[in-house]
Amino acid sequence: MAEDRNKNRVLLDLNNEVFQENWLGLDKAERNRVTDTLRKLKQQTWDQIYRDAGLKWEKIASIKPTQGIDALYSLRITQSRRAIAYRQGDFMRFLSIAPDHDATYGKK
Repeated sequence: MAEDRNKNRVLLDLNNEVFQENWLGLDKAERNRVTDTLRKLKQQTWDQIYRDAGLKWEKIASIKPTQGIDALYSLRITQSRRAIAYRQGDFMRFLSIAPDHDATYGKK
């Protein structure tokens, strides 16, 4: 029964060095907010992620992904920050946490 509940859950890949540096470089309160969002993501399915208005999962058209990645996406990781990630199968693979909203989309 537990297997059925976990079958379609999003799997998180937090192993990107840049993402880890961004996350661990935040002040404690902001770092805790990121952790809270990651806990929330871990409990959701991909369908829930796409529909969650608070996360604002959006394709980034202004940045061309590297070979092997179909598209890059941004999502609200805290009230004031967005993360860049991509989907690979059931995994959400995090790349970075942007210092501000415009940086997520490759703008100055």
